[in-house]
Amino acid sequence: MPKSILVINLMHIGDLLLVTPILRTLRTQFPQAHIALLADKKLQDLVKNNQNINELIVIDKKGQDDGLLPYLRFAWELRQRRFEWVINLHQNERASFLAAFSGAKTIVGYATAVLRHCFTKYLLNRKAEKHQIESHFDVLRELLGVTERDDQGLEIWLDAGAKEEAAAIWQREVRHERPVVGLNIGASWPTKRWRHEHFAKLADRLIERGYGIGFFGGPMDEEIVEETRALMKPDTQEAVSVFTGKLSLMQLATVLPFCRVLVTNDSGPMHVAVAMGVPLVTMFGASPVPGFYPYSNTSVLIQSKEPCHPCGSHHCEHHSCMWKISVEQVEKETLRLLEASSEELASDRAGLGPHECRIIR
Repeated sequence: MPKSILVINLMHIGDLLLVTPILRTLRTQFPQAHIALLADKKLQDLVKNNQNINELIVIDKKGQDDGLLPYLRFAWELRQRRFEWVINLHQNERASFLAAFSGAKTIVGYATAVLRHCFTKYLLNRKAEKHQIESHFDVLRELLGVTERDDQGLEIWLDAGAKEEAAAIWQREVRHERPVVGLNIGASWPTKRWRHEHFAKLADRLIERGYGIGFFGGPMDEEIVEETRALMKPDTQEAVSVFTGKLSLMQLATVLPFCRVLVTNDSGPMHVAVAMGVPLVTMFGASPVPGFYPYSNTSVLIQSKEPCHPCGSHHCEHHSCMWKISVEQVEKETLRLLEASSEELASDRAGLGPHECRIIR
């Protein structure tokens, strides 16, 4: 029984949330252990209240810990903690080095080719073959012998008073009484983004049916949201609310549940919505479906039929995978989540696992 465990994941919003079932399983299997999570400082809102860890350690990758000397200083300070187990769930040089240099008795997980010899055992990330969470559980089972899992899906714990703050934000930004459909039109790669023209047409159609629209995303998405709004009909703007660039990650987690449904690209907010129990429709073009589908059976994924899907490329000249997912198809699945009876939705989920989304091809 390890007395102390460090889990490392320095990746982005969705990647960090995909570690939360692992944290719960470790807490269940090792209730007396001190469990620490090492994550990027800018994402701490997502995990700072996680009840399955004893400690959150943050690295400021773009701030005070950026650069060789600050990074080595951070690695040395981490080594002084003498964790018994280190589990690395981020296969890049920075995370692999922190794990390899940790001085732990047992070091397992994903590793770069150069640093694998420093690990007790390593495993290739199988996200191309199965969901990323399943690959993480392979690390526990194959490398540490943890065969039982406690998987309640993605989890975020909120700050005290966060729900009240969210209600105040919603009241300030939403100036109508319509039920709201959220749109998250940004993504880390251009190839992951459904076309602006499609989002604009979908928004107009939903407004015509009596729904309001809420745009979400970070500061980097403000320009594309304005471009999309400019493509919408002028008389629909009174039903539109813009949260883009206005919310912290904690506020995003508290505001999203006010939406009836979220329509989203493969992105960090998609995984935040899953953690908060928000039904969603997502479109996958360049993204591999097995590895990163929304981990929820209240979600619908529309998969591109293009032969080049999934390319995993960050740039594309034709972007046909996202052009050919039609507005009509996305509207149909969105309205089904909005308007179908509970019996119809239960029928949709029949035969799915508890965290398996419905895939439309």
